[in-house]
Amino acid sequence: MKSTSQNIEQLAAAIAEEVYIDIAKWHLYLGDAHLHTVLAEKFYPMLTDSSGDRIDETAVTKVLANVFVKVGGGRREIPLVELIPSHAQSNLLEILEKFAND
Repeated sequence: MKSTSQNIEQLAAAIAEEVYIDIAKWHLYLGDAHLHTVLAEKFYPMLTDSSGDRIDETAVTKVLANVFVKVGGGRREIPLVELIPSHAQSNLLEILEKFAND
Protein backbone atom coordinates (compact mmCIF):
# COMPACT_ATOMS: atom_id res chain seq x y z
CA MET A 1 0.00 0.00 0.00
CA LYS A 2 1.33 3.42 -0.96
CA SER A 3 1.62 6.23 1.56
CA THR A 4 -0.33 9.44 1.23
CA SER A 5 2.80 11.33 0.20
CA GLN A 6 3.51 8.78 -2.55
CA ASN A 7 -0.04 9.13 -3.84
CA ILE A 8 0.24 12.92 -3.83
CA GLU A 9 3.56 12.69 -5.69
CA GLN A 10 1.99 10.39 -8.29
CA LEU A 11 -0.97 12.74 -8.74
CA ALA A 12 1.36 15.76 -8.93
CA ALA A 13 3.43 14.03 -11.64
CA ALA A 14 0.32 13.38 -13.74
CA ILE A 15 -0.81 16.99 -13.35
CA ALA A 16 2.69 18.27 -14.19
CA GLU A 17 2.75 16.46 -17.53
CA GLU A 18 -0.77 17.16 -18.77
CA VAL A 19 -2.03 20.49 -17.44
CA TYR A 20 -0.75 23.88 -18.52
CA ILE A 21 -1.42 27.57 -18.35
CA ASP A 22 -1.70 29.52 -21.57
CA ILE A 23 0.08 32.86 -21.83
CA ALA A 24 -0.04 34.46 -25.28
CA LYS A 25 -0.48 31.02 -26.89
CA TRP A 26 2.56 29.75 -25.00
CA HIS A 27 1.93 26.64 -22.90
CA LEU A 28 3.63 26.55 -19.53
CA TYR A 29 3.06 23.16 -17.95
CA LEU A 30 2.24 23.23 -14.27
CA GLY A 31 5.32 21.16 -13.47
CA ASP A 32 7.52 23.85 -14.98
CA ALA A 33 5.54 26.53 -13.15
CA HIS A 34 5.92 24.60 -9.85
CA LEU A 35 2.16 24.50 -9.35
CA HIS A 36 1.55 20.76 -9.77
CA THR A 37 2.30 19.78 -6.17
CA VAL A 38 0.16 22.58 -4.76
CA LEU A 39 -2.80 21.32 -6.79
CA ALA A 40 -2.17 17.68 -5.94
CA GLU A 41 -2.16 18.56 -2.24
CA LYS A 42 -5.48 20.38 -2.63
CA PHE A 43 -7.18 17.72 -4.74
CA TYR A 44 -5.94 14.57 -2.99
CA PRO A 45 -8.17 14.93 0.10
CA MET A 46 -11.16 15.40 -2.19
CA LEU A 47 -10.32 12.18 -4.01
CA THR A 48 -10.04 10.16 -0.83
CA ASP A 49 -13.11 11.64 0.87
CA SER A 50 -15.37 8.80 1.96
CA SER A 51 -18.54 10.91 1.80
CA GLY A 52 -19.27 9.54 -1.66
CA ASP A 53 -19.11 12.93 -3.33
CA ARG A 54 -17.48 12.71 -6.73
CA ILE A 55 -15.14 15.34 -7.97
CA ASP A 56 -16.70 17.30 -10.81
CA GLU A 57 -16.09 20.35 -12.96
CA THR A 58 -17.53 22.67 -10.32
CA ALA A 59 -15.17 21.34 -7.65
CA VAL A 60 -12.17 21.66 -9.98
CA THR A 61 -13.13 25.23 -10.91
CA LYS A 62 -13.53 26.16 -7.24
CA VAL A 63 -10.06 24.88 -6.34
CA LEU A 64 -8.46 26.58 -9.34
CA ALA A 65 -10.20 29.84 -8.44
CA ASN A 66 -8.59 29.73 -5.00
CA VAL A 67 -5.02 29.16 -6.19
CA PHE A 68 -3.33 32.42 -7.12
CA VAL A 69 -0.35 32.85 -9.44
CA LYS A 70 1.95 35.77 -8.86
CA VAL A 71 2.84 37.65 -12.04
CA GLY A 72 4.96 40.70 -12.75
CA GLY A 73 7.39 39.97 -9.96
CA GLY A 74 4.53 39.56 -7.50
CA ARG A 75 2.88 42.88 -8.32
CA ARG A 76 -0.33 41.07 -9.22
CA GLU A 77 -1.95 37.74 -8.46
CA ILE A 78 -4.24 36.00 -10.92
CA PRO A 79 -6.48 33.03 -10.07
CA LEU A 80 -5.22 29.88 -11.75
CA VAL A 81 -8.68 29.25 -13.19
CA GLU A 82 -8.18 32.29 -15.44
CA LEU A 83 -4.91 30.95 -16.84
CA ILE A 84 -5.77 27.33 -17.60
CA PRO A 85 -7.69 26.89 -20.88
CA SER A 86 -10.88 24.84 -20.80
CA HIS A 87 -9.25 21.93 -22.64
CA ALA A 88 -6.51 21.71 -20.01
CA GLN A 89 -9.14 21.91 -17.25
CA SER A 90 -10.90 18.97 -18.87
CA ASN A 91 -7.59 17.08 -18.88
CA LEU A 92 -7.22 17.86 -15.18
CA LEU A 93 -10.70 16.54 -14.43
CA GLU A 94 -9.92 13.34 -16.36
CA ILE A 95 -6.70 12.88 -14.39
CA LEU A 96 -8.55 13.35 -11.11
CA GLU A 97 -11.34 10.95 -12.09
CA LYS A 98 -8.83 8.32 -13.17
CA PHE A 99 -6.85 8.72 -9.98
CA ALA A 100 -10.04 8.45 -7.88
CA ASN A 101 -11.00 5.21 -9.63
CA ASP A 102 -7.58 3.54 -9.27
